[in-house]
Amino acid sequence: MKQSLLLILSALLGAMIAIFLERTLFQQPAKEVIVREVAPVRYTNYDDVSNVSARTLASSAPSDFIAAAEAVTDAVVHIKAESNSGFDFWSGRGLGSSSGSGVLISSDGYIITNNHVIEGGNDVSVTLNNRDELEASIIGSDPSTDLALLKVEGRRLPYLQIGNSDSLRIGEWVLAVGSPFNLHSTVTAGIVSAKGRNINILEGQNAIESFIQTDAMVNPGNSGGALVNTRGELVGINTAIMTRSGHFEGYSFAIPANLAFKVINDIRSFGTVKRGILGVDINELDSRRAKRLGLESVEGVFIEGVHEGSGAAVAGLKRGDVIVAVNGKKVVKMPELQEQIARLRPEDKVNITFIRKGKQRTVDIVLKSNEVALQPKSNDVVRADVFNELGFELRPLSSPEMVRLGVEGVKVLSITRESTIADTNMELGFIILQINSNPVSSVEEAMLMLELSEGEIMLEGIYEDYTGEYIYKFEKED
Repeated sequence: MKQSLLLILSALLGAMIAIFLERTLFQQPAKEVIVREVAPVRYTNYDDVSNVSARTLASSAPSDFIAAAEAVTDAVVHIKAESNSGFDFWSGRGLGSSSGSGVLISSDGYIITNNHVIEGGNDVSVTLNNRDELEASIIGSDPSTDLALLKVEGRRLPYLQIGNSDSLRIGEWVLAVGSPFNLHSTVTAGIVSAKGRNINILEGQNAIESFIQTDAMVNPGNSGGALVNTRGELVGINTAIMTRSGHFEGYSFAIPANLAFKVINDIRSFGTVKRGILGVDINELDSRRAKRLGLESVEGVFIEGVHEGSGAAVAGLKRGDVIVAVNGKKVVKMPELQEQIARLRPEDKVNITFIRKGKQRTVDIVLKSNEVALQPKSNDVVRADVFNELGFELRPLSSPEMVRLGVEGVKVLSITRESTIADTNMELGFIILQINSNPVSSVEEAMLMLELSEGEIMLEGIYEDYTGEYIYKFEKED
């Protein structure tokens, strides 16, 4: 019995000693546990998660649309335009009447809408959110931007504050409010998908398209309605959708509020739009042209020509310059430049930043009136200037020549005696394939390269009747 008790006590004592040693010698100290009550708003894609940081939009809470919707719906109206001949604002075909939406912008009854909503209408009526129906008069319209200004008689009417459309950011929440399919005060939500979008729906030489693209659902009847941010500020006028069916298929387009406000103010103050003109013919910049001009990125607007007597001509802008900013605001695409200039009036001074021969320059330009007929320089005149200076004429290769020779280029048609080109000993019929190692496929390209080049110029090419490649070099002064 005594032996059994000793064995049990020994076992218990050994177990207690083992537990003591394990806790004191081998167990690691307890780790502190940190619980985050609020996670960061958004993570970056850094591999090292210790470097992530939270980012927030400069906008009100994007997940709550209630306050914005309540502030907006009373200020968005339904518009009906009756016409003897009729007008369908989507297709342009006569249907007897058209309808759309509008936005009250003052307590005394001024309303913004699209020109295509009321175009051709003889009798325009406006229905408020409380179902009151009022007669409206057309103050004026501007087909170039597809905007119109209406007026109803009233006092202390609800209206929207006009926000700053320039501050919109890609990915920011917006609401579209209008009357699709005559369903008054319909609110849909989406995000800003793109800015400065041109979809080629407006006609005319002075058409301005620099739309805000969203995925907020917009359908027939929404035209002229409000696009607002989550603060309930008017940032755009819903105008069009991209569709094959005639109904919403994913994207809608709105006129920026900053442009709309300028147009409407002009109509209200002068009865017409006072539009300043820079006086240049412009085109998009592509990667090939950017490389040829020595640009670091494909950003900016290429000047194809300058109108004689325009502000741009007086300030010294030239064909081949690339406009990259207006009044310090970066310009990447044509619609952005057109929108910035469209906000200004004749005699306004604008600061233009441009790149010429790899160097950035700035110049102040006084805009001319759009009522002044400005004639652009013809390409023939420009071509004569640069080619006459060097002493030769060029023509494009014909299709049979390109097939036969297997090349693209331009052919020398004539050479002036005792000219720069004549001094190179070049002969008639020389086919220029490259200028300073840049391929040439048209007379226009050759003209531009020669205009922009200075110092030593190298012409590389072939003769149809001789084998091998030929190189001619000459100096051209700036």
